[in-house]
Amino acid sequence: MSHNTHWTLRANMSIVTLAQRLLDPTVAVLLLVVLAHFYNVTFATSLQLFALTTFLLILPIFKATGMYRPYRSLAPRLLMIRLIMGWSIVMGMMLFIGFVTKTSMVFSRALILTWSCSVPIVLLAVHFLVWNLLRQLRVSGRNSKFAVIAGVNKVSLDLAEQIRECRDLGIRLRGFFDDTSPSDLPDIPVMGTLAEVPEYVRQNQIDVVYVACTSDNEPRFTELIEALQDTTACVYFVPSLLMYSLMHGRSYEINGVPLISIWEIPFSDLQYFFKRAIDIVLSGLALVALSPVMAVIAIAVKLSSPGPILFKQRRYGLNGQEIIVYKFRSMTVMEDGGAVVQATRGDRRITPVGAFLRKTSLDELPQFLNVWQGRMSLVGPRPHAVAHNEMYRKLISGYMLRHKVKPGITGWAQVNGCRGETETLDKMKRRIDYDLEYLKNWSLSLDIQILLKTAFVFLRDQNAY
Repeated sequence: MSHNTHWTLRANMSIVTLAQRLLDPTVAVLLLVVLAHFYNVTFATSLQLFALTTFLLILPIFKATGMYRPYRSLAPRLLMIRLIMGWSIVMGMMLFIGFVTKTSMVFSRALILTWSCSVPIVLLAVHFLVWNLLRQLRVSGRNSKFAVIAGVNKVSLDLAEQIRECRDLGIRLRGFFDDTSPSDLPDIPVMGTLAEVPEYVRQNQIDVVYVACTSDNEPRFTELIEALQDTTACVYFVPSLLMYSLMHGRSYEINGVPLISIWEIPFSDLQYFFKRAIDIVLSGLALVALSPVMAVIAIAVKLSSPGPILFKQRRYGLNGQEIIVYKFRSMTVMEDGGAVVQATRGDRRITPVGAFLRKTSLDELPQFLNVWQGRMSLVGPRPHAVAHNEMYRKLISGYMLRHKVKPGITGWAQVNGCRGETETLDKMKRRIDYDLEYLKNWSLSLDIQILLKTAFVFLRDQNAY
């Protein structure tokens, strides 16, 4: 398959995802219109505002509950739980808004009660239809993840056979990589040697790598796993039965073929929901509560030096995708190219107002908008400039693994003193070690612990300038 075809499939998947997300609020609003007509209720301005508010709430809340995570291995029961949970939160917020604004008595109780009970039933039916449609798309070769298998042996051949037979998994196997050229392979090509896997993954946007190791070539696979840390592909270890009994990673299987994750997203669906819910609530409250402070800072930045109020910089987000991160401008330059020079103590590029903002971390306040948008999280590895990512990924083993989660405003590294300039490679390695430790030991309680420590650490920290 050509590179252009691959990107066409990715684009089709994005269109499906966008349509899926817009479908829920659209169906809810259309159902309200139909029921209003049935109850002879005029669709007046108040009801229009009610519908618009519902539409805007469904998008982030349903995303937070995991409604739009892949259907690939989603059980219908779990889909129903997510939908009911999301809709309950939407209705709870609508009731709260109605209570605060004293507008709940404006609407027909019969209409709202019928509508609130009907929406989850209709949406569930719609999602089951979409679930079956996507399953059929995967069977036809679309909506797929691209995979390769490193290592040719009995267990990897079994895995390849299961992937090929179960087309509804949506896994498209590109081929094998191995240092030998086995003659008894099915009609799946050997794409190259083990050393060529990382570059092939990077150049061809491979989503999944299955590593099938045997005891006689373990050193070669150790080198491969080390090299794959410089990609954003999910990596799964396919062990022999003996090795499977000795491993302690999270295990999976595809029709009886055991898999053990080496690197993957550390959240379950429910954990992701709670983490995202905390992000939405706290970032929203912060944007409202801090809006007067942010307005004063914006005026001060604008009056103190020429240039825009906000500094926008490309950084790597989830899965290494580029995002735009916002900060209050604190310097006279707007570096976002192939070379970005870190700020140093006494840096002449820093404005007087910028020095205060950087010292107090007030320049980071616009990133609450990044969190509310879903590009960042309150807690996670701090995002670095794209130029720095490209430099350090070549120097630090495992550097790109920190992008398996959303970047954060604060993180485990920052509350442990790794904040400010990283003028030496050792300092950056120390920061990355903390980031990877965070991924390994992630929990909601750890996130809360980091949030509580952040204010105290930032107030007494001397590394920011």
